[in-house]
Amino acid sequence: MSHRSGRRPPPLPSLAGASPVRPPVVRPPVVRPPVVRPPVGRLPVRAVGRRAGTVLAPPAVLAAVHIVPAATWLPGLRLRCFPSLAGTGRPGHVALTFDDGPDPVSTPRFLDALDRLGVRATFFVLGAQVVRHPEVARETVRRGHEVAVHGWSHDRPWLPSPLRDRRDLARAAAAVRGATGRSPRWYRPPYGILTSGRWAAARSAGLRPVLWTAWARDWTAGATAASVRATAAAELRGGGTLLLHDTDLVSAPGCWHATLAALPEIVGDCREAGLRVGPLAEHGTD
Repeated sequence: MSHRSGRRPPPLPSLAGASPVRPPVVRPPVVRPPVVRPPVGRLPVRAVGRRAGTVLAPPAVLAAVHIVPAATWLPGLRLRCFPSLAGTGRPGHVALTFDDGPDPVSTPRFLDALDRLGVRATFFVLGAQVVRHPEVARETVRRGHEVAVHGWSHDRPWLPSPLRDRRDLARAAAAVRGATGRSPRWYRPPYGILTSGRWAAARSAGLRPVLWTAWARDWTAGATAASVRATAAAELRGGGTLLLHDTDLVSAPGCWHATLAALPEIVGDCREAGLRVGPLAEHGTD
């Protein structure tokens, strides 16, 4: 640089005593886990336990609510506490009922036998069977019998499924109406297991649950005409509802033959006792 002008360049600023310049600190972004909030109207499981003061988890509570009504399966409890559910009717009448049909092989044999006896009965049918054999359900009504609902299929309801219960029972009732032109009135759940979901489904479908006061153990492999008659006679009284089976669909193969052979004797025993035999519609079940 030329200094001809006689000027000196300004001195550089002194760095003495100046604070050192530090590079900026780059910190990694903080990643926070998402906050999971319970749905509106629900409390977490722990909160439910604290508020309710119980150690039961909701699944256990739901299971209890589901299965406790099935205690009505117990004959003693049902007869003492729920006589209407048991099918208790007028003292001078016996309601004759059959489960699990319609069966195109065996059900017509029972219809013929009942014609010969001059007796009408109530047939609790499965919706899936009605769809397969609507002509048998139709013939049952044509001969003067009553067709009721036994469910869509013959399953055990161990797990709560209220939506499925409602759907299946509605389908079964619709199948009966479609095949017979009659709206069913009664409902008997498979195995007599009446859960809270099935109670609600029956109410929704306009059906009244009815179980039985006596059975004949006619579904077993060892059933004979004599054993069926004796078992029925031991439990059946005036005002009672008798459970029999007109098919072996979910029973020991061929067991319906024993029931069919015992039927005239069972009806005869009732008549000798001064009891009239007929369907639930004539039973006076309140």
